[in-house]
Amino acid sequence: MSELERYYRVLELEPGATLEEVNQAYKDLVFVWHPDRIPKENLRLQQKAQDKLKAFNEARDKLRSLTVKHQTATYSRPYQQKQPPQTAYQPAQQNQDLSGKDFSRANLSNKDLSGRNLSGANLSGANLSDTFMHKVNLRGADLSEANLFRANLLLADMREANLRSANLIGADLSGADLRGADLTGARIRSGDRLLVKLIGANLAGAIMPDGAIHR
Repeated sequence: MSELERYYRVLELEPGATLEEVNQAYKDLVFVWHPDRIPKENLRLQQKAQDKLKAFNEARDKLRSLTVKHQTATYSRPYQQKQPPQTAYQPAQQNQDLSGKDFSRANLSNKDLSGRNLSGANLSGANLSDTFMHKVNLRGADLSEANLFRANLLLADMREANLRSANLIGADLSGADLRGADLTGARIRSGDRLLVKLIGANLAGAIMPDGAIHR
């Protein structure tokens, strides 16, 4: 097996997969194997998860690099004096400041917003289902009536966020900071069954779906 084939196999892809497929596979696997989802006391699985993440990161970066090099070579032949067009996945974009932006009713399903600054952003009614938002900054953001079905919000900063009537079914809020957040009317249960992961979440002062303030 060649090194290139090995990288595809690590991400559970067939050789020749597109950049979009590489990034989606990476997000799916990180979601499953992220150490924050594994009990801290299980050292064996914690180490396995760390090794998995390292392999996923290496495979994604190598495959992205090869794709960018291929695109650059393709564009540079007929246009020797021009710069190749910027690819969709530049490091600068990953650190983009989106604070205060208006994304109301936007379709952001399956996007990778991990680490982004969305503090004070308007995401009311937005579709954020299956969106990867690990360590995202949503402090003071308006997420009222947003669809956060199965969204990954591990270690997210959601202090004073407006989550009124938001759909949180299947969302993972493990380790998230929800101090002072307003969850009035948010969907978190099906009958008596809690369907939101809140392991290690800080809910001090948060207004719970039933209107009670968490102490």
